Amino acid sequence: METITFSRRERQKMAQRMEMLTAALELFSEKGYHNVSMHEIAGKSEFAIGTLYKFFSNKEDLYKALIMELSDRFHKVLSKAIESPGDEIEKLRRYVQAKGDVFQDKAATIRLYFAETRGASFNILAGLDQDIRNRREGFLERIAAIFESGIRAGRFHPIAEPYILAVALDSLCNAFLFLWLENPENHSYPEDPDAILNILFKGLANPDRLRKK
Repeated sequence: METITFSRRERQKMAQRMEMLTAALELFSEKGYHNVSMHEIAGKSEFAIGTLYKFFSNKEDLYKALIMELSDRFHKVLSKAIESPGDEIEKLRRYVQAKGDVFQDKAATIRLYFAETRGASFNILAGLDQDIRNRREGFLERIAAIFESGIRAGRFHPIAEPYILAVALDSLCNAFLFLWLENPENHSYPEDPDAILNILFKGLANPDRLRKK
């Protein structure tokens, strides 16, 4: 893989941009998107307002950058999890673990995203939401390919279409993560990925009880 190198000036600009995004996230989380101005963000990040506008054309642009940074992080970490060597079961274990790690690390941004998208007047995410849905759909297809490969290798029973299995696994992860997001003290995300995977791998019903009489 080709290594990308940045000049000192480029690294400085990247660091400044991240400081601005961090300050904006803190203010948005505390006061809500609509109640924060660009001047407040500039003051919080300790940059001149003109410098802030050199990086972001307006508050909407800054918000979108926050959400895309989150999406990029998920894409990078989850791609590494499923592309690293190992059999299908190991890839799925890494996916479950990596998704939990990123979600918990980026909880503040995720809370902000879901809090603001509930507002009917908040319409700047029209195109952004589509980008995120497209990325999610792409990952579902990649997870489905892992299930399909596992079925061909005899590791998984073909109990459903690979895409359905991918949706089921992704939904299980999300269910645990949203429980944690709402009440982290009482609902922790499982440290062992098999706690989630075994819901699919082992199932719930006793096969003998499912037999028709």
